[in-house]
Formats: sequence, structure tokens, C-alpha cells
Amino acid sequence: MPQQSQQKLLPKRIILVRHGESQGNLDNSAYSTTPDYKIPLTELGLEQARLAGEKIRRVISGTGEGGCDWKVYFYVSPYERTRSTLREIGRSFSRKRVIGVREECRIREQDFGNFQIEERMKAIKKTRERFGRFFYRFPEGESASDVYDRVSSFLESLWRDIDLNRLHHSPSQDLNLIIVSHGLASRVFLMKWFKWTVEQFEYLNNPGNCEVRVMQLGDGGEYSLAINHSEEEMLEWGLSPEMIAEQKWRAHARRGDWSDRCPWYLDVFFDEFADSDDNCEANNKDE
Repeated sequence: MPQQSQQKLLPKRIILVRHGESQGNLDNSAYSTTPDYKIPLTELGLEQARLAGEKIRRVISGTGEGGCDWKVYFYVSPYERTRSTLREIGRSFSRKRVIGVREECRIREQDFGNFQIEERMKAIKKTRERFGRFFYRFPEGESASDVYDRVSSFLESLWRDIDLNRLHHSPSQDLNLIIVSHGLASRVFLMKWFKWTVEQFEYLNNPGNCEVRVMQLGDGGEYSLAINHSEEEMLEWGLSPEMIAEQKWRAHARRGDWSDRCPWYLDVFFDEFADSDDNCEANNKDE
């Protein structure tokens, strides 16, 4: 019973949304004249964001009629394109459904430097592919591992808010956290949450503009992507068969069982374990 009451205070869903199409997605030369954080959405990007809001509402309300008792809380990157995406997503929700919103600098875009010279950035990104996407640091900017560190810090704050019940005021309501951010920030968020390795990260694909990835609370208190997303979708995202199997397991797993029930994870680090512990067996024989 105590476990059940604790689960009621956990968010029902944590939903990651990449921003809509921006002028920078359309034309890389935009970054040479406009600061990255000021890059606006295109008309298509605005429409993508409106459609994403409708999709998220359908996921949350189930029937689409909004009859169940649920609320949403938003976190948004401070960039113009993410804030504009949030405004369009917000059109799908009435005021009474929205508990609040917080601008969160730690989920901003990877820093590529200041004004970006297009031809130089092309050469730099080719170097990144040879070096490795996670550890390569852009000159005057960040690596993906730097983004991982600040997203990890954000996650710690998020868990404190959850643990102290700062967001979830009524156990009878389903709370849905919606994080409007960027492609890389979303990938490292999932990497941190699900304990994916750097090698596994390297195979992940960037979400499309306004692509939605839903982590939903399973029966046993673990979050899973497999509840709302198909195996085919997860394969397209770059998840391996083992990672997908883990997501399916999480949909029904009890909290805390991950280490015991996912032995394949050890195979990532160890080639072969010894068949026995000789010292312990020798001691047992002596006794």
C-alpha cells in the first residue's frame, strides 16, 4: 500500500518535445547573422507546434474528450524557437489544465560558439563525426558530454520537485510534465534517465522537428517509452534490440528491479565472468 500511494505522486508521463522547424533548420547561414538563441520558427514550424499540441493532448486525455482528471506542467528552453513552440502547443490546453511553466536554461541547445561561419561549421561537423559525437567539443562551445552534465543537474532538480511534491498537489490527478527543448538535450535526457552508455548514445538519431517522445509510468512504477511507442519507432530512433527489450520490460517492472532483471547490461562492460569465487569456496570448505 505505501508503494501505491507513492506512485500516485509520480508524474503519469514525462513528454519530450523538440522545437518546430526553425530558420536555422531551413538555412544554416542564418546562424552567421543571428544569435542561435534568437533563431525563430518558420511558418511550417509554427504549424508543427500546433499539431504537436493536439497530439500531446490526445495522448494525455486518452479519448480526446478531456473528461479525466489531469494537469500539465511545462519546462521550456529559453531559446526563441522553443518558447514559440511552447506558445503554439499551449493552444491545445485550457488554463485550468496548466499548473505552471518554468524556463529552464539547463535544457537549452548545445552551444556551438557565437556567430557561426557556415563553411567553417561544415568542416567542424565532419571532424566531429570522426572524433565521436558525444565527446567532441566545438571550439568556443560545448560537447554533448557538457550538455549531459547540465541536463543531469536539471534532472536532479526535477526529482527534488517530485519528491517534495512541489508539482503534484492532488493524488487524484494525473500529472504530465512536458519538456520543450532541443534534439541533443532530449537525447541526453533519455540517456541519463535510462542509463544508456556513450556507445549506445552514438547510435541515437536526432528527433525530428516537434517529434514527441512519451515516457509513461508503468504498472510497477518504472517509466517506459514502449507504452506509447512501437518497436518500429524505437528502431528508427536508434535503439538496439536490447534497449527496446528493456523498454518493454520497464512497462510492467517493479521499481528497483532494473539491475537484477537486466543482466544483459553487464555484458556491455564485461566479456566473461568467472564461474566461481575461489576464495569464498575455499573458505567454505575449510569451515
